[in-house]
Amino acid sequence: MALPWLYAIASVLVVSLLSLIGLATLSFSEQKLREVIFVMVGLATGSLFGDAFIHLVPQSFRQSAKPVQTSLLILGGLLIFFVLEKFLLWRHEHTLEFEHHVEPVGYMNLVADAIHNFMDGMIIGASYLVSVPIGLATTLAVISHEIPHELGNFFVLLYAGFSRSRALLFNFLSACAAILGTVLALVIGSSATSFSAAVLPVAAGGFIYIAGSDLVPELHKERSFPKSVAQMIAIGAGIGLMLCLTLME
Repeated sequence: MALPWLYAIASVLVVSLLSLIGLATLSFSEQKLREVIFVMVGLATGSLFGDAFIHLVPQSFRQSAKPVQTSLLILGGLLIFFVLEKFLLWRHEHTLEFEHHVEPVGYMNLVADAIHNFMDGMIIGASYLVSVPIGLATTLAVISHEIPHELGNFFVLLYAGFSRSRALLFNFLSACAAILGTVLALVIGSSATSFSAAVLPVAAGGFIYIAGSDLVPELHKERSFPKSVAQMIAIGAGIGLMLCLTLME
């Protein structure tokens, strides 16, 4: 019994450390970072849409025998993040303005990502309860999925106004939700699947809302034709990347 716990905890720690992939940008100057961030936000937009519609939504329906209920949970996720953004915008308007304030989309992205990471952790924990080889295969699938996802999250936080150090810290704290998910799955065992079926569509709705309501309007602020083309290519690349990961699973 101790062996699955040992492998599962070690695996989820490795997955959580992937959130520090933003360290690769520390060699970039602030000017260079500003030059590429508009393209990376396009990549993040495509990744969020791709992750939601290619991974999370299909997986939600596979895990549920009640498609109408699953659809309502996805819509519930959209509504939850709409209400959350309303609250953050209201709070933003009623607090003192600071020179380096953070836009609400940054905090919303952290919440959605924490839910997603929590679910990844549950999937890892549940797979190790089946067998160690299945757990290892699942961990490799999650790792391949998380590398582009965490990079996209990091750039969304930068775009929202986080400093590089704060973006790294908060992205890592969000990733640590995977550890909680793994521990919970190991504790509750077979009940993890039904819990996952309820939470997964909510995360999908959150990703769809953030990408469509917050990131796409930001992309429309760029009117330059060459940069707009670069953004469209980046969105396509983000979606294509998520599709490729599905084909590899």
